[in-house]
Amino acid sequence: MTGHGHHHHHHHERIDAALEGSAEGLRTLWFSFAVLAATTVVQAVIAALSGSVALLGDTVHNATDALTALPLALAFVLGRRAATRRYTYGYGRAEDLAGVFVVVVIAASAAFAGYEAVRRLLEPQEVSHLPAVAAAGLVGFVGNEWVARARVRTGRRIGSAALVADGLHARTDGFTSLAVLLGAGGGALGWWWADPLIGLVITAAILVVLRGAAREVWHRLMDAVDPALVDRAEHVLSHVEGVRGVGAVRMRWLGHALRAETSVVVDPTLTVVQAHAVAVAAEHALLHDVPRLAGVTVHIDHGHAPDADPHRALHHHFPVLGTHGS
Repeated sequence: MTGHGHHHHHHHERIDAALEGSAEGLRTLWFSFAVLAATTVVQAVIAALSGSVALLGDTVHNATDALTALPLALAFVLGRRAATRRYTYGYGRAEDLAGVFVVVVIAASAAFAGYEAVRRLLEPQEVSHLPAVAAAGLVGFVGNEWVARARVRTGRRIGSAALVADGLHARTDGFTSLAVLLGAGGGALGWWWADPLIGLVITAAILVVLRGAAREVWHRLMDAVDPALVDRAEHVLSHVEGVRGVGAVRMRWLGHALRAETSVVVDPTLTVVQAHAVAVAAEHALLHDVPRLAGVTVHIDHGHAPDADPHRALHHHFPVLGTHGS
């Protein structure tokens, strides 16, 4: 049930908030693209001068990583498109698909790091130009960690699981750069096995990050929300004037905007116009108090009273719904 009149402006503000979220996400992606591109250039120059294979691998890795910002940016841009008769909820889910892509890339990073480490254990190789390689590894680590923090922070703020996953992805690349740095340190001490051993440790670290990123994206694909948001919505609804009881509250993310649907119990003697006013008030209260909420559907229920006592109806509602009326 949509309301009319004064609260429409607020709905538009909410749509603007979702667009602002997209804009913020895109700003973060372009910032991270620039930082990683710069990191890659610095590493490529050092790799060319030093002829280090480990560093060359890390440089190629960072270059491909800078590029994962592109499908994510595309998803953010696509998510701004208006709903159509085929995509009636809009294109927000494109973000979750981009998240799946990021998780696959992280898994590939883990496989690549593991493969390289094992190969170097079986065929030890000399690493030359150690100071230069160490410096490049440090540059790679700093650049990636800087990007990781920016992406995760923005992703959490705007509610984008894909952006958080991509931030975790940058962190895994920072780890691989760190491996190059530590490997160079081990090489300087003459421990040929330091490089591949650190490679294995890094592979384990990437697998831990992969698990976190996969969980974020899995929750999105399965329509999971933070239970605290549901508690908050129920609390808000129960304090709306005219609401006698709150039914099930359902929420799901579409991209980085939330949609909700719920039912509220009102006095059976209300007219349709009065009941609709309660629904609009409920919708308005939720849009104000639940962060990142972009749309709500409120269903009106009046409780099927067996006799004239309107409250009798509510008593049998509560055990089922496990909620509290106002």
